[in-house]
Amino acid sequence: MTVEEFRNYMESGKPVVAGSDVHQAMHLFSQQAMRITAKINGVYNEPEKLHQLLSELWEIDLPKNFGMFPPFNTDCGKNTFIGENVFINSGCKFQDQGGIYIGDGALIGHNVTLCTINHNSDPEHRGDMVFKPIHIEENVWIGAGAIILPGVRIGAGAIVAAGAVVTKNVVPRTVVAGVPARKIKEV
Repeated sequence: MTVEEFRNYMESGKPVVAGSDVHQAMHLFSQQAMRITAKINGVYNEPEKLHQLLSELWEIDLPKNFGMFPPFNTDCGKNTFIGENVFINSGCKFQDQGGIYIGDGALIGHNVTLCTINHNSDPEHRGDMVFKPIHIEENVWIGAGAIILPGVRIGAGAIVAAGAVVTKNVVPRTVVAGVPARKIKEV
């Protein structure tokens, strides 16, 4: 399965059955992601080399003005899309199979986790998975240690406070905090 075929399947919203061709492709992409993230995290990389490794990992045309402080981990790497002037701080973890879309000017704090996967709740089919994309719109700031769950859209200019667990969409230009995250004020 090609990366494009994988992305198209994941965009369809169909579940992934354990052992299926799509599931096997996910395992292949995971092995590639581990190889590349080991290079990212194992030694210091000049900015140009880091950019090249991330472009290879995500198989996208990564903007030249993108910035990151490693370490960084992902368990797939083939369904992340990055806008202009994005910065990702150290220790972040992306489960990107369902799609992660990060808009222009977004800032992602230390140790943020973005999750696009849920497993089937039926114990007999627990290995089956469902995926929902995460959309982080323009000029969003996600504080350190926040967790964003599947299907969440964070509106333009919003702030997610450190340690928040975001389970629902965030209205543009609002600040959310807590577990689960709730609106505490407007920007």
